[in-house]
Amino acid sequence: MRFASALAAVAALSCSPFAAAQDQQQQPQPKRDYAAIIKATFKDNEPCKPNQPDCRSPAQAAPFLEKSFRDYGLTCPAEQAAVLAVIALESGEFHYKRNMFPPPGKPGQGTVNMQSPLYNLRYAKSIPALAAQVANVTEEMISGLPAVELNRILALVQVDDYNFGSGSWFMATQCPKSVRNVLRKNPEQGWYEYNSKCVGVPGDVSTRLEYWTRAKAAFQLK
Repeated sequence: MRFASALAAVAALSCSPFAAAQDQQQQPQPKRDYAAIIKATFKDNEPCKPNQPDCRSPAQAAPFLEKSFRDYGLTCPAEQAAVLAVIALESGEFHYKRNMFPPPGKPGQGTVNMQSPLYNLRYAKSIPALAAQVANVTEEMISGLPAVELNRILALVQVDDYNFGSGSWFMATQCPKSVRNVLRKNPEQGWYEYNSKCVGVPGDVSTRLEYWTRAKAAFQLK
């Protein structure tokens, strides 16, 4: 009951347009049980196996995901639900952090957000601890880089902190604020716009929509 009451309070928070977003970020945010939210968003909840070193459980992922929402200012439950729905689907419920299908997978594509090499380069450059390691790589070079270099860049952002921060970074920095404003005011419409205008896929694909529906329920969004 305490968990449900806390989620209801969170969902009732005003998700202000960005003119007032800074004030909202300064307000204390209610505590959420992110492990429970992740588990409720997953469909299968299959446990990690010994031969799956990339896999993380909801309990293992939760603190990193929570930190990413805080670091990138995603205080609105609808924003958090959209990020979680996408990364849960793209990563096979946190079992994968590199593209594996069809085997052997696409070099350089990964994180739980399954970002392309270009976005992984941008992400690495945005992280002070990693920026020097990609300082000599430009966006124009990406299409001509060998697989070993693309995978090197990907590996930089695959540690848990950065891996589970990728979805929040993407929404906060690579998606227009106009789309996020729609998500803040009208989560359902915002979901479709986030997918079509930012992720680059239709938001009404059945499997994608199923994760969104479960994430909405986990955050008690209508």
